[in-house]
Amino acid sequence: MRLLQSIFRALLPVLILGGCGYAAWWLISHPPEQPKVEVPPSLVRVEGTALHKTSYELHVRSQGTVQPRTRSTLLPEVSGKIIEMSASFRPGGFFAKDEVLMKLDPVDYDTAIIVAKAAQAQAEVTLAEEKARAEQALENWKAMGRSGAPSTLVSRAPQVAQAEADVASAKARGLKAQRDLERTIIRAPYAGQVLEQMADVGQFVTQGTTLGRIFAVDYVEIRLPLPERESQFLNLPQPFRDQPAGKSPTVALKTTVAGKPVRWEGLIVRVESSLDAQTRQAMAVAQVTDPYARRADGSPPLTIGAFVEAEIAGQTLADVYVIPRNAVRAGNEIILIDRPQNTLRRMNVEPLVSTESHIVISAKAAKAPKEGDILCLTPIPFPADGAHVLPTIDGGIEAPPSAKDDKPAGKKPTVVSQKNARA
Repeated sequence: MRLLQSIFRALLPVLILGGCGYAAWWLISHPPEQPKVEVPPSLVRVEGTALHKTSYELHVRSQGTVQPRTRSTLLPEVSGKIIEMSASFRPGGFFAKDEVLMKLDPVDYDTAIIVAKAAQAQAEVTLAEEKARAEQALENWKAMGRSGAPSTLVSRAPQVAQAEADVASAKARGLKAQRDLERTIIRAPYAGQVLEQMADVGQFVTQGTTLGRIFAVDYVEIRLPLPERESQFLNLPQPFRDQPAGKSPTVALKTTVAGKPVRWEGLIVRVESSLDAQTRQAMAVAQVTDPYARRADGSPPLTIGAFVEAEIAGQTLADVYVIPRNAVRAGNEIILIDRPQNTLRRMNVEPLVSTESHIVISAKAAKAPKEGDILCLTPIPFPADGAHVLPTIDGGIEAPPSAKDDKPAGKKPTVVSQKNARA
């Protein structure tokens, strides 16, 4: 009995292992059949809009720095000590045309006028004496019974001419002394503002000494570089040699002063004759009249050296498409959605105008979509031509294409409204 129990205990593990091996072999040899399920292709949801021809009012953007139309360095024409200075001759001070800015000590020039007058009187006396001697010499010539005209030496013509020249020279010295006296009063050459003061009362100045720097305030100018693509649609005042410049386009200038946006209006008055040496761009010059006048809205003046952004009014472009910038890929490529199959199609376009928010393309260009084509607004990293998508076109969800829709070519797609789609 014990022998049978021992044999059974020894064979039991072998039987268990054999049964497990047979079961494993049978499962491997007879695998269960897996059900086959067709998974529909996943469609990417995109936003789309129909393209329609429109008109576009062009505004070309540029930027520049405000510069005065005239900037001058104030120099004295005579020497002297400054004895008086206008309260306006300080940095930032305004002055009117012909206003007295400063006065120099006139004593030396008053003395020069007196000396010049005395020299002129002496020269006139000498001239009178020489004329009397010339008349006496002519009478003596006739009294001696001489015939014919006397020589110039006998008639004392050279002496008279010298005396007349001395009188003219004395008068010229008197006029110069008078002008020098007038130049001791330094007047403003135009209405302007003081940029820098470099002299003050009590200082002795000579000819060529810098008294200060001033600039005109009747109007200011801004040099604006023009982009080559957009400048063709601007009515720029191009003056030709045989005809005057045309009408000047308006320009809006904007900047920020003390954290607040400020705006000015101006005109493009001319285009410089040469291109910029570094950028190879044409330079237009905008002009703003009376930039320091007080305005009704309390805006600050347009100061010299301010950096401003400009928008130049251009032509109105007709029959164009305005495409959002986020729908444009690198290389000016856009994605169209072909209906009714809702497949993608890439297209390269040539923009007429390009801004930060959109591009404008002509509907008549060779590479341009047709009116009514669907533009894909959703950025797709790797779009493939012919890929199917599920678009939402102008607020309506486009139904996905079925197998039947692949056969007929002209069948209209079904559009489900946003409300019904949510239901």
